[in-house]
Amino acid sequence: MTEPILKARNLVKRYGRVTALDHCDFDLFPGEILAVIGDNGAGKSSLIKALSGAVQPNEGEITLEGRTVQFASPLEARAHGIECVYQTLAMSPALSIADNMFMGRELRKPGVMGSLFRQLDRPRMEAFARQKLNELGLMTIQNINQAVETLSGGQRQGVAVARAAAFGSKVVVLDEPTAALGVKESRRVLDLIRDVRSRGVPIILISHNMPHVFEVADRIHIHRLGKRLCVINPKEHTMSDAVAYMTGARVPEGVAA
Repeated sequence: MTEPILKARNLVKRYGRVTALDHCDFDLFPGEILAVIGDNGAGKSSLIKALSGAVQPNEGEITLEGRTVQFASPLEARAHGIECVYQTLAMSPALSIADNMFMGRELRKPGVMGSLFRQLDRPRMEAFARQKLNELGLMTIQNINQAVETLSGGQRQGVAVARAAAFGSKVVVLDEPTAALGVKESRRVLDLIRDVRSRGVPIILISHNMPHVFEVADRIHIHRLGKRLCVINPKEHTMSDAVAYMTGARVPEGVAA
């Protein structure tokens, strides 16, 4: 039996009197796309924030590749190979594509110019950014130095996904990656998600878009009332089943009512 690459057991997160995570479990297996769905207020965001270091759970354990981890910040999670692409994309519109790809982890020139004078190694950053965009088929972006604000919504999302895939050596988390996109651009992002998975990087996909979830996910984690209600196979369940479980209209087999 394959062990999960990222696992959580009995996570609890309280905000005052509100319990956002109520002894929640989670499993992400190597090389899979795991969709996380749930109604608004179900605790999906708190789960993802706990897994990516943005919040610290009050109780419970998280393991990455079999080792217990405690992330004090998203930077710490990033250092362990967990990259997130949030709905807001967290990009600087006025900066170039290459600058955005390396934001917070810029490459310095070798020798004294980099160590003492802190000069950036722009040619190396640009070559790396171009390579990563090409790898994911983002050939429509001609100039690696153009400002991100000149890109379409789909291209921006593509750059954000490419950045996560380039540095997310173990896990990539995508939060509503197609929320603000049109049909054609959404299709490109879904193709990108498959491309990233084909490189062996497992993906956590948070989405309200059921057709997209059922199209790309290998398994679907259904979150309800602060915990994992069940995990379903999209080939064996319908979208109606998923919505009924999410909203409490129906109880999945094997789950106590």
